[in-house]
Amino acid sequence: MSKENWYQSDGWYEPLQRPETPAAAPEKKKKKTWPWILGVLLLSLAIVIGLSVALRESEPEEVSLPEFHLPHGAERGDTDDGSGDSGSSKDRKPSIREYFDALYPTEDTEVVRVNIPRGKAEGDFRMELSTAQGEELTLQELYERCSPSVVGISAYTLGKIGYGWGSGVILSEDGLIITNTHVVAGADSATVTLYDNREFEAVLIGADSISDIAVLKIEATGLPAAEFGDSAALTVGQPVAAIGNPLGEEFRMTLTDGIISAISRDVNYKGRSMTLMQTNAALNEGNSGGPLFNRYGQVIGITNMKMMSSVSSIEGIGFAIPSSTVLSMVNGILQEGKVVGRASIGITIGPIPESAMQDYDLPEGLYIVSVSPGSDAEAQGLKTGDILLTVNGQPVKETKQVAEIKDQYGVGDKLYFRIWRDGKIFEVAVALVDTNDVYG
Repeated sequence: MSKENWYQSDGWYEPLQRPETPAAAPEKKKKKTWPWILGVLLLSLAIVIGLSVALRESEPEEVSLPEFHLPHGAERGDTDDGSGDSGSSKDRKPSIREYFDALYPTEDTEVVRVNIPRGKAEGDFRMELSTAQGEELTLQELYERCSPSVVGISAYTLGKIGYGWGSGVILSEDGLIITNTHVVAGADSATVTLYDNREFEAVLIGADSISDIAVLKIEATGLPAAEFGDSAALTVGQPVAAIGNPLGEEFRMTLTDGIISAISRDVNYKGRSMTLMQTNAALNEGNSGGPLFNRYGQVIGITNMKMMSSVSSIEGIGFAIPSSTVLSMVNGILQEGKVVGRASIGITIGPIPESAMQDYDLPEGLYIVSVSPGSDAEAQGLKTGDILLTVNGQPVKETKQVAEIKDQYGVGDKLYFRIWRDGKIFEVAVALVDTNDVYG
């Protein structure tokens, strides 16, 4: 975001411009009858047309999500479905591959690079989760207690005008900061702005693109570190609050509140699956990397995403990385500068909607969106479009089920898959690999 506001607040509501002095009255002329009659007729016609349009526009639109998009380069009316009958794309059902390419786009899945100068965490500090104690705070009490631990992050890239803007939360009194990897992606330097407007240049301790968690360090002491709670203790409906920096510096330290709308959501973002918490607390650009608090003033998530659509208005569907996930990622980064020893299958998967199972006669399972080059999954012949039915004999239909099974094993261990492909079922054993070997 450029230092210049992307909006012009004085242009939203322009004041009515009036002349300072009334204009001189025009000379009266004798009125003609035919222009008046013609005007009445035109006005009547306009009213009839206007009412007709208004009645049509008042009917509700039918919008089905996800929206199906033609492949890049294909024009409506020129698409061949492979059957030899090329006609209007509106007159045919998209192929299975086209449907899932639209549902789970895989562009921009390259490894995220962060070019901020590197630093190293000193000592044996580790992130910890605490049990909630005492009485719940009012929103006023929560803001007063917790807002000093929230920071603004400006990320600069050489050769580019302006800078990226996001939020972060103080992890330690000596300057460790948690944010999202996508806040600092591609940046060559970063500045951290504290609640009291002090600014510090940051170094990068480590960034993980899979979990979207990054750790920065500034040279400061005596900072108001946040307390972290356990996201595993959350229930749907529990009140939460977000403090962050939406839309730019002008709206720093904005408080929004809501509830936990869902504990575990499988979200596919840029070809990668993430298991996130859902909240209706208002989140906007610039909130990324900021804390989501429970009403005891503990950070129980790091906000990183909101649901948006080009065809429908979506409000109140935001997401945060659970603190239990943040814990393992941050401690891995503090110890090694990156997350190591994390087993990966090397595939990206997504749930199959009920409607797709019916429309395409598909079995219940998980659609394989992509297969990572260099993985054993690739070596064993898994392909985009395959459907994963079972893992180690257990039926799977949610990505978290696969993650829960995988997390019981380590790098080098094998998982046994049952795969559906074009109406045929076969079994394959896939060895787990280190995430860094396939995702850099």
